[in-house]
Amino acid sequence: MRIRHFAYVSLMALALAGCNDTLETAQVDLSKVKNKVEQPLPSHVLAQMSAKGMDRNSPIMIRIFKEEGALEIWKAKTDSRFDKIADYKICAWSGRLGPKVKTGDRQAPEGFYDLTRANLNPNSKYYLAINTGFPNRYDAVNGRTGSDLMIHGACSSSGCYSMTDQQVLEIYAFARDAFKGGQTSVQLQAFPFRMTAENMVKHRLDPNYDFWKMLKVGYDNFEVTKRPPEVNVCEKKYVFNQQATDGGAFNAGGKCPVMSTPAALTAALASYGKTYDADYAKAMSKYDGMAWYDPSEAERKAVVAKLRKGRELAFAPTGTSLEAGRMVKVAELEDMMAKRTAQSLTANSAAGATPAAPAQPQATAVAAATPAVVPVPTQNPLAYTAPEPQETADAATKKPFWKFWARN
Repeated sequence: MRIRHFAYVSLMALALAGCNDTLETAQVDLSKVKNKVEQPLPSHVLAQMSAKGMDRNSPIMIRIFKEEGALEIWKAKTDSRFDKIADYKICAWSGRLGPKVKTGDRQAPEGFYDLTRANLNPNSKYYLAINTGFPNRYDAVNGRTGSDLMIHGACSSSGCYSMTDQQVLEIYAFARDAFKGGQTSVQLQAFPFRMTAENMVKHRLDPNYDFWKMLKVGYDNFEVTKRPPEVNVCEKKYVFNQQATDGGAFNAGGKCPVMSTPAALTAALASYGKTYDADYAKAMSKYDGMAWYDPSEAERKAVVAKLRKGRELAFAPTGTSLEAGRMVKVAELEDMMAKRTAQSLTANSAAGATPAAPAQPQATAVAAATPAVVPVPTQNPLAYTAPEPQETADAATKKPFWKFWARN
């Protein structure tokens, strides 16, 4: 009897692990949740907050890493710097590594997004949801289209980041409490992978590499300061922790104003960059002649197919790129990419669609994706697009972000 009981417990543990086998904090019995919108965070999470010097209603930030299939919650401590308080294994995300470009491409967004109370959707058909805010100013000015891209429950994705219902219950609670504490905008940072020197080397041949290098500037700023960077857009590019000088202002499609960076931050980034450059050189030597093969969604799903057994059809975990991808010789990768392009052209031709352009070299891929005439996308009703900053009379009295950072 004991053996049978042990086997049952073991099987239940595996079932619960499913898409969340690295986290214990999201194991909530949903049948006992009376009000999912106001469900409090678990007591052990609150205890962790206290131990880390965090107020229950202090600001948060969300970070997503596609390749690792990870979603992290970072929360402000009493010294105003952020520390990680929770991490979750993403149950499902669609497409491949790379940004969302157009409606229907099944890509999950990558970039920096501002989330307000309006982005919380308590009435989602996927249990609970938080709208990512796609398209933001960068996406819009670069002609990228799409709507209703969410972080939600149900473990099924068509361009969203889908969690289990237990996970999204906690994530929603983190955001809700932060807004109750007075935070007006939660920053969502969505990356293709952790932007370490080794990962950048592995992905150096990807057509999205130039776009990712731009995102890495924001990634580095957070790694150095442990505060969400101030994000602006000009010349159709992201800029981070920059202050416009000489009365200038940021305009997403216009020329960047004269900008300045505080000396303390410049020095910190330079030190960080020196270490990164050394690590990059080591990684280049380590992976000479090799590069990462980014698996398709189907290949990722095949790795975790067993998790779907006995579940409803809508439950569709996708697995991580790390599980399904691999390092290959550069020549092999180029051959695989050529075959993928040929298959895409054949599929488009059979469907009567306009053939897609051949794969672009990494230096021109991002530029080629930006049309000369930028269409205006349909505005997502739950998205928040920050207004273009305007020069105001009290602008000179506003505490610059770097003074806030440097005071500790």
